[in-house]
Amino acid sequence: MIDTHCHLYLTEFDADSDAMMERAFRASVEKFFLPNIDSSSIAPMLSLCGKYAGKCYPMMGLHPCSVKENWKEEILLAEEYLFKRDEQKFWGIGETGLDYFWDRTFVTEQKENFQVHIDWAKQLKLPLIIHSREATDDCISMVAKNKDAHLSGIFHCFSGTVEQALQIIELGFYLGIGGVVTFKNSGLDKVIDQLDLEHVVLETDSPYLAPVPYRGKRNESSYLALVAEKIAAIKKTSRAEVSAITSKNAGDVFHL
Repeated sequence: MIDTHCHLYLTEFDADSDAMMERAFRASVEKFFLPNIDSSSIAPMLSLCGKYAGKCYPMMGLHPCSVKENWKEEILLAEEYLFKRDEQKFWGIGETGLDYFWDRTFVTEQKENFQVHIDWAKQLKLPLIIHSREATDDCISMVAKNKDAHLSGIFHCFSGTVEQALQIIELGFYLGIGGVVTFKNSGLDKVIDQLDLEHVVLETDSPYLAPVPYRGKRNESSYLALVAEKIAAIKKTSRAEVSAITSKNAGDVFHL
């Protein structure tokens, strides 16, 4: 399996990082894609990717919740890593997008930031990793306005409607599905039931959004197996089939 979205470099894992990685390997999670958050997360992210080369893959961007008064300074640093540090390869642009849940003070700046990331993704031909909390329609709209043959990626932590999912698929993007699909009243199970798995990739968003029975606790990549099992039950297939299809999808989107 491939965990297409996890923040395994955060301080929540400082006490048991190696053991956490071993648990993931034992759970058949073989690759981990790490989205950046802001300037504070670059060093620990690259350090973990260096330690687990060939397993952990870094991505570069500025999270919408980190878009504040100084966002242009932050974006310049991300740009420097993407375009001026030839020794470091990045596998995606993000995470980026829009977040209307926590704070709407900087919505205009979030949209400007998102547009910069869209332009980078097209220029570098890298997948765009989209955060769209309570802003899915606006994210879809911005992607649609910029869509061309070089723009693709993942709507991470998708929890929208069937109609939104179909719009995203039409744009050539994948749906990142994680622990929310195991939540009793999320409704995501009914959405997944109506979609083809060829449009889905698996993720944990560790350390956040742990699946049942760990909901409310720290998430980790080994729990990806629980996400795969839940999707298999919804689609009336095997976990092995879910793992095979979603891993192929992840390989396609990240050009592995």
